[in-house]
This record gives sequence, structure tokens and C-alpha cells, in this order.
Amino acid sequence: MSTAPSRRSAGFTPTGTISTSGDRRRVVFATVVGTTVEWYDFFLYASAAGLVFGQLFFAPAGPGVAQILSFLTVGLSFLFRPLGAFLAGHLGDKYGRRVVLMITLILMGASTTLIGVLPTFDVIGVAAPVLLILLRVLQGISAGGEWGGAVLMAVEHAPKAKRSLFGAAPQLGVPLGLLLASGMLALMAVVAPGDAFLAWGWRVPFLLSFVLILIGYYVRRKVEESPVFLELAERKEKTRMPIVQLFRKHALLVLIAALVFAGNNAVGYMTTGGYIQRYATNPDGPVGLATADVLGAVTLSAVSWLVFTWIGGWIGDVIGRRATYLIGWAALLVGVFVLFPLVNTASIGLLTLGLVVLTVGLGLTYGPQAALYAELFPASIRFSGVSISYALGAILGGAFAPTIAEALVKATGSTMSVTWYLAGMVVLGAVATLVLRDRSGIPLGPDHEAEQSVSPVRGLSKA
Repeated sequence: MSTAPSRRSAGFTPTGTISTSGDRRRVVFATVVGTTVEWYDFFLYASAAGLVFGQLFFAPAGPGVAQILSFLTVGLSFLFRPLGAFLAGHLGDKYGRRVVLMITLILMGASTTLIGVLPTFDVIGVAAPVLLILLRVLQGISAGGEWGGAVLMAVEHAPKAKRSLFGAAPQLGVPLGLLLASGMLALMAVVAPGDAFLAWGWRVPFLLSFVLILIGYYVRRKVEESPVFLELAERKEKTRMPIVQLFRKHALLVLIAALVFAGNNAVGYMTTGGYIQRYATNPDGPVGLATADVLGAVTLSAVSWLVFTWIGGWIGDVIGRRATYLIGWAALLVGVFVLFPLVNTASIGLLTLGLVVLTVGLGLTYGPQAALYAELFPASIRFSGVSISYALGAILGGAFAPTIAEALVKATGSTMSVTWYLAGMVVLGAVATLVLRDRSGIPLGPDHEAEQSVSPVRGLSKA
């Protein structure tokens, strides 16, 4: 049954794209704002884990073990991201992308704000780290559900020739979130230096989340539902059990897509996971730079990451997603091998250079990801496919990257072991990319489910 007139009256064309540039701008703005707030909250925790949580919540374990435990809480949340992805994928494929985005935004903001008022171990004992972990788990569930909804809102609203560029909009939320989180912590390190930062300065950026969440909620309320989902709803073609269908028909594709992201995510979490911040500021370590200086360098690298993510999205529409990725993997491999030699000079200028060089490859392998993922999966299970692939990739990649790096340096006494670990993850991501066919421009609507269901994995005709 056709209800095309109602879609046209809602502002949609028969091809399932937004009909006015004003509507498109509103979608892009909303996805950028929403994901920026989400990732600000998520990365704020990771940075604080590298700077203060070890001392405030895990101190009785001893300095070395306390820091490892602090980084473990960063990774622990990733184990719950698939839960968030499963829930969001099920809800998003049945009830729409928009409702999921509202839920995840509120959950993340509430969790982050509560961390800002959480008493430390000295005040309430072992209950402090337990509550901290529980709130981090809620952040993980929220992050697992956020990404799929945001990128599908952007890509499914986009003109076919600009999907990669539109899809880069929610991707910009990652470097913007890192920029905002690092910038706020750097500001507070200046306003409340030394013991003051440890006592109360770190809490201010967490409390700011409450204001940001209100802004993000207001902006997202103004956005229309994805036209692809509306068409599915009108045709009554929504899948009853999308996750079951996903794994029954596309399990291998999910794994390969996850490995693509794992290569990018492992490297990115050297900064977003707080490892570089801790390594470079540790007064007992080989670098020993000032906290405010290092946070400033990370903030500057976030600007560079933002620029190259946008460039990656733009190039993805020109030469295809796969070709853009392969260029990005080569650049990322270079960045991995220059990072620690520059950081270990103990020069803030060279540390900044190392972080900026790293962001070239990070951006080129992140900008086109939304379009790449959206074009891999059939419309009826797309939310589940992209969300679960992303969440699994985060576990395989960034979840425990800071913890692994910390353990490798302690075991070998050298950061070269971390370099080889990261290089291996980059190569793994590149191989996974080579296994996939480029499906740039494939129709995304439910009319083309048969074409979308043909496996993009080389050597397979059907998933």
C-alpha cells in the first residue's frame, strides 16, 4: 500500500530524502550537537580517569594498581555498549531513530552529572568506586545506543551524492566532544591548579553536562524522523526481531565491520581514553609535562581531528568510502610510528605535533564511516547492524587500549611495544576494509531490500 502523498506533505520526496536545504541543515546541526554532548560526557570520564580518579576512588590499591584500575573502568563501559546497541537497535528498527536519540541523550547526561557530585573513597569508602563504576556502565549503555541513531538520521536524510559528507556530521561530535572535554579540564587546571583541581576543579566540567543536555534535548526535539524509517512504517515492513535477523543472515558482515572500526578506535583511545594525558603528565614518568599544557595539546589535536574527519567525509563522496579508508590507514600507520618518539622528547611542541599527525589518519578513517556502515545493511535491520558493529568494534579496539598500553609499558619498559600493538590494530582494520566491496550510492530505501541484502563481503553472494 502506498502513502506517498502523506510523505510529501511531511516534507519528503518520493525518493526518501528531505526536500529542502533548510531541513537538511536542521538535521546536520542536531546530529552534531547531540553527539558532541554525548561524547563530551564520555571522554570527560576517560580524561578524568587518567588524571584524578586513580587517586580519588582507588587510592588504597596503591599508586600503580590504582591507575590500572582507573583505566579498567574506562574499558568496562565498553562491555556494556553492545547492550546499549542491542536495545537501541531493536527500538530504533521498530519505533524509529528519533526516540532512541532522546533516550540516550538523557541517560548519558544524568550519569555524567551524578559523577560530578559523587563522594570519593575518603568520604564513603568502597561505595565510591562501586557507584562510579555503575555510572560509567550507564554511560556505556548510552554510548552504545547513541551512534547508530545519529548516523542514520544524517545519512538517511542525505542526498545520495553527499551521504559521506552528511554522515561525517555526527562523526564530528567525537573530536568536538574531546575538544570540549579537554578544553574544560584544561581551563579548570588553570583556574584550580594543584590540590584544588583534585579537590573540586575536576567536578565542574561534569556538572556542566546538565546544561549541555538541556540544549541537546531542545535541538533534537526539532528534528523529523528518518525518511527511510517513515517509509518502512507506512509500508508496515518493520522487522519484528531485527537482531535475530541480523545475526542469522549477516553475522560475518557484523564482525568484519567491527574490525574496520577497531583499527581506528584503538589508536584514537590513546587520547580519548586518557592514556597520553596520564603518560605525559605523570611526575614519576619519563615526560613529566604540566597537566594544563598536555590538555591544551590534546585540545588542539581535537581541532585537527575535526578538520580531517570532515575532509574524510568529503573525500568519501568523491573517490568512494573504501578508497578513502585505505588512504587513511596508510596515514594512520605513519602517525602511530611517530607518536611516542615525539611524546618522549618531553617537548610540548613536539608532543602536540605527534598528536596532530595522528589525527590525519584518524579523521580519514572516521569521516566516511557512517556512510560505509549505512550502505552495508538492509533498511529493515540497519539500525541494529550499524549499532552492534560499532559497539563490537569499540570493544575490540578502544575498550582496553589504555589498559593494554599501560601494562605493555610496565612489562617492557618501552613505549615501542605500544607502537607495535597500535600498528597491528591499524593493519587489522586495513585488511577488514579490503575484504568489503564499496557500495557507495546504493539505494537505502525499503524498495531495494533485495539489492541491499546481497553481501558486500568479497567472495560471498548472499549474507
